[in-house]
Amino acid sequence: MSGKGRLQATGRRVLAGVTGALAALAFIVLLSVGWAAWTYNGAGPKSPDGKPVVVVLRSGAGVREIAADLTRAHVVRSSAVFSAAAQLTGAARRLKAGEYEFSSGASMSAVLSKIRKGEVVRHFVTVPEGLTSEMVVEILMAQPLLSGAAPVPPEGAILPETYEFQRGEDRGALLGRMMAARDTLLAQLWAQRAPNLPLHSPQEAVTLASIVEKETGKADERPRIARVFVNRLNIGMKLQSDPTIIYGISHGRPLGRGIRISELLSPTPSNTYVIPGLPPTPICNPGRAALAAVMAPPPGEELFFVADGTGGHAFAKTEAGHAANVVRWRAVEKADAAKK
Repeated sequence: MSGKGRLQATGRRVLAGVTGALAALAFIVLLSVGWAAWTYNGAGPKSPDGKPVVVVLRSGAGVREIAADLTRAHVVRSSAVFSAAAQLTGAARRLKAGEYEFSSGASMSAVLSKIRKGEVVRHFVTVPEGLTSEMVVEILMAQPLLSGAAPVPPEGAILPETYEFQRGEDRGALLGRMMAARDTLLAQLWAQRAPNLPLHSPQEAVTLASIVEKETGKADERPRIARVFVNRLNIGMKLQSDPTIIYGISHGRPLGRGIRISELLSPTPSNTYVIPGLPPTPICNPGRAALAAVMAPPPGEELFFVADGTGGHAFAKTEAGHAANVVRWRAVEKADAAKK
């Protein structure tokens, strides 16, 4: 074979080798891309017990840290693929910290989408109307997902609501939000209050609202009961509210029995059968409806109310009308006792 032929043969062999190498490289690239696509879009790792996996991503964490956390928790198969996907999709700068719950076997694309959208686990704590501040703190201390301690705030300083919180949130911080919510609402209602109310400060409004809150569990009765107490304050008549007696005995906790005559006459600071006007402090944390009721009570001349046996109350303008309502109530009590 001539030199030219040998050169041509060598060139063909080199070309064939390069072609083969390129084909192999292309195959490897395609295989890698296919594996990455499968890893990103396919089912993720299964949790050992088949239950959802909870992961907390700290505030300020970068893509690499988030990817590593997810890999350690067996939520994604590859931290490298997750990081690359976050960069390629533009999600890297929009990943949000918080607590996430991922279903067993969730795809990486679904995991990335959830973190990008900030679909964090939502936790709630409910503070019912009419609890004392001490009782509210007990609810917070019993919530295992919160941290730290919370001091008992002044009575009436909390707005009863349902509040959202994050895992690990400080109890004191959450309590602060509850108190700030009360302050905001109180300022709004006080600014819009009816004229000529016998209330000299927002705090007095909270105190009266706390009594209204404890007198009835029926929302439609709160304005009417507020009017009764406003009418009494206007003429200097004692409020004579049973919950104010109970507050002086048990600090607002149920007695589990009736009020004794000796307790009715006991000169505790909050006993409105003995003291004139309002107690020195609220007797509970009133809700929105009770606060609104005392700020704008409906017109009316009623001065009395007593239970009517249906869960509500019978109202009267005069002592004679009230006495008749009391007789009916005593008959209901007697009939109930006979059934037992």
